[in-house]
Amino acid sequence: MARTPKPVTWYIATPADGIIELSRQAGTPVSLADTVGEVVDHPNPCRNKWFDESTFSYFRMVKRVGEALEDTGIWPLTWPVRLWIVEPLGETGNWGQGHYPYRLLSHRIRVLEETDAYRALGAAGRDVLDVVQQQIPEQAVRWAADWDADPEGMRQREWNWAQCDGRACGSGRWAQSAAAATSHARRESAAQTWIEHLARRAVDQALADTDASMYAYSYAYGRATGHVVAAQHQARFDAYVLDALRGTGLDSPAAVAA
Repeated sequence: MARTPKPVTWYIATPADGIIELSRQAGTPVSLADTVGEVVDHPNPCRNKWFDESTFSYFRMVKRVGEALEDTGIWPLTWPVRLWIVEPLGETGNWGQGHYPYRLLSHRIRVLEETDAYRALGAAGRDVLDVVQQQIPEQAVRWAADWDADPEGMRQREWNWAQCDGRACGSGRWAQSAAAATSHARRESAAQTWIEHLARRAVDQALADTDASMYAYSYAYGRATGHVVAAQHQARFDAYVLDALRGTGLDSPAAVAA
């Protein structure tokens, strides 16, 4: 018996106002928020399919939701965003199936519905947002204070963490490499890029009213991005990798106890 192909779901991410950012930059804004349930034709379709003839030559959508935040034109990377499920209509294309098997290009779409935006941050998007919004603001202040209280000592500890592994956890650089490879394999590379940026922004906000040094900021950035990436892959890695990403060996005994 032949199997019935599973229906493909296609996603487009926009800023909070629901307008495709590339369409705004091209001067022909297309609002998905105002066209739910409707068919939308591209306002200025390219003639030489499928090449960019302008800032906004075609609708870009993905079937791997963890890549929905790739190539959106949204800058600076921010939160919240909105995530839409669309249906491609008419002729479709791709830049190269070998490199972009999860992407589709078209000149006409039907906007089906809005879905939860956290899904664009990966399978553990809810937990990632919790780390960014609830945990990093408090921890960033402690990380920065730890660094500035003993810069030389922390510099040595950070080097040891990055380079050396042990029975409790792997080296930091190895864990980061493993996380990046897993994000690519699970088609969550865009999600990882986005959550790392959100983590650094949370650090900036937490330390804005402090006198933390430049090096303390850098250290807090590294700790924050490690924590959110660990949250992203918490169901995929064991404690050996997750603890390396979080840098648990960098915390002082007092902080660990707390």
